[in-house]
Amino acid sequence: MTGAGVVQNAGDSGNVVSGAPVAPLVVEHVAKSYEVGGLMVPVIGDLSLTLREGEIVSIVGPSGCGKTTLLNTLCGLLTPDSGRIRWHGREVSGQPQNVGYMLQKDLLLPWRTALGNAMLGLEIRGVASGEAEDRGRAMLDQLGLHGFADHYPSTLSGGMRQRVALARTLVHEPDVLLLDEPFAALDFQSKLLIESDTAALVRQSRRSLLLITHDIEEAVSLADRVIVLSKRPTRIKASYDIELGAERTDMIGLRQSQEFSQYVRRIWADLDVVLQ
Repeated sequence: MTGAGVVQNAGDSGNVVSGAPVAPLVVEHVAKSYEVGGLMVPVIGDLSLTLREGEIVSIVGPSGCGKTTLLNTLCGLLTPDSGRIRWHGREVSGQPQNVGYMLQKDLLLPWRTALGNAMLGLEIRGVASGEAEDRGRAMLDQLGLHGFADHYPSTLSGGMRQRVALARTLVHEPDVLLLDEPFAALDFQSKLLIESDTAALVRQSRRSLLLITHDIEEAVSLADRVIVLSKRPTRIKASYDIELGAERTDMIGLRQSQEFSQYVRRIWADLDVVLQ
């Protein structure tokens, strides 16, 4: 493939071929509506997608199209009205195992240190304190926070707080990450640095990542595939397989490639049509 990549049909779910490893996440014809004033308002239309092992997929779409509702439905916080969601080949009742969910707000506990926040989930799960501390420190170090384990959130920058939140998510070693605009509030430099760290950790460990973002450049630089959603009731409008010449954790190098600019322009054109 050359240029700005292959655009798949809007309804393409990317199903895994027979004999291939089972995809961590398969979504088939999912729909979701809310009741507002006695009327049912459709948010998610007939939506299908697949997240493969070791794959990073970015989802972009117009504001209010239902991206967060989609993530909440995938991770079991909401129940779909119809359709099927399979994790590792099985339908799961409630929240799936080995899935990390990170929001735009870091939601750190102000009375706990960076290390205390990073190891909180391990403590709740009953992991021994010594092991939880070791794993928490190691993850903070991996994310560039060596020497900041004893600092409280109020003393950390926005980028550092998001790194702590990411450490809290990754320390459980989830197979799949669901990230909802996690870097939106960061300055450009902090965003590039934490994007690079996230990409490196995910790709090295062969995890799968589904990222919701409004930032098209972020979507293209991080992802193996970018899915464009329509306005409500949201469906998949287009899907781009991303192939860039630079190292996939080099956020500056990726953004300087000719292919990068072509992807951004084509995805922006898709969104511009959606917004009209």
